[in-house]
Amino acid sequence: MITVSAAVVFEVFIPYILKIASITQEIYMKKLFSAVGAVLFLMGLSQSIYAQAGSTAVPFLMISPNSRASGMGEAGTGIADDAASIHWNPAGLAFQKGGEVSITHSNWLPQFNLSDLFYDYFNIKQEMPEYGGTFGASITYLNLGEFIVTTEKGPEAVDKFKGFEFAVTAGYGAQVTDDFGLGLNLRYINSSLSPIGAAQEKGSGIAHDFSFDIGFLYKPKSLIIPFTDEDIGELFSVGMNISNLGPKVTYIDAAQADPLPTQLRVGFGIIPMKDEFNSLTIAIDFSKLLVYREPNGASHELPKSLITSFTKNSLNKNLKYTNTSVGMEYWYDKKVALRMGYFFEDPINGGRNFMTFGADFGMIFMDSISVISPQRKRVTPCPKPFVLHCSSCGMTFCNRSAIVPAARQHMPPPHCRCTFII
Repeated sequence: MITVSAAVVFEVFIPYILKIASITQEIYMKKLFSAVGAVLFLMGLSQSIYAQAGSTAVPFLMISPNSRASGMGEAGTGIADDAASIHWNPAGLAFQKGGEVSITHSNWLPQFNLSDLFYDYFNIKQEMPEYGGTFGASITYLNLGEFIVTTEKGPEAVDKFKGFEFAVTAGYGAQVTDDFGLGLNLRYINSSLSPIGAAQEKGSGIAHDFSFDIGFLYKPKSLIIPFTDEDIGELFSVGMNISNLGPKVTYIDAAQADPLPTQLRVGFGIIPMKDEFNSLTIAIDFSKLLVYREPNGASHELPKSLITSFTKNSLNKNLKYTNTSVGMEYWYDKKVALRMGYFFEDPINGGRNFMTFGADFGMIFMDSISVISPQRKRVTPCPKPFVLHCSSCGMTFCNRSAIVPAARQHMPPPHCRCTFII
């Protein structure tokens, strides 16, 4: 039997509690939520906690899905060299060969010991030379747990429902030139926060939507630094990804629709050291939501928001609304990797500020016929036939002093997530 236990990054999920609360509070005058929902809702969390993710619907689409990037401060746009590039930058698929399947499972808020709160991510990629590139696909699932509904007459439960959200994504990447790759994702989104309509309104807290991503990646085979003879070809890359372009998410009616978390990511990858046994990679990402809300709360439609999210803010605010991720990855003999990173978000944008650490190693959960290394080059015979390879585990340590006071007390202890490659 395979046992997987890990905790997902807490600070991304607060908007879900607030979103469910805002929907369910219109259903009845009194409700009972799950233990987590009750704790967080009754605490009256500050609006600034969800300043970035909470300004949109379905923020689960922005969760870092793999432990490699999570261990590097959530930086991956300029590297994008594994199956998870379908999330970070689909253009990374253009330069990838062969196939890969990865699975991530993380418990959500494990300190509450609620087994029905969890996040799952599955993705696959396969090179298809006959179609000129590499295809990828992923399924993202966030289970929000069970909710108990009561009426205004008393606390007796009259109904129960489960909240969940998922997205199915298909992607394709191809090289336009030897150095330049282009990628595209198409995505279906289902957000099932509540099956019950609000008061006298017709409808429910269930929404369906779609979105697409477009990514670019430049990986030069030769690049001479000006005024020097230094060639950094194959040691430098830069990528850009605009994700979740699509119509607003509508639960009850169009007037209450919320924008998708349309996001711009720009990333750089640098390899300052590489020899037969050692390799060091530095990744730097900058990300910003391309969403703008008027003072009255009304949000701009696409494509208008792609412009107004910049022009309606001063240069100083645009910089503060931009998150920074920096990470490093060290490989020894292509067998063991160590990672560390730092994620910074300005207090005006939510104030998340944390360090991350990660490692890459093989883990046998069942007797197996072989143990596969991360590069799938080394094989070690074992008695019986089955293998899983734990590609990486990442840990996040939050800097509580940087989190806004209302959220600080709810930050979890250091936590980790694991991604498994079959």
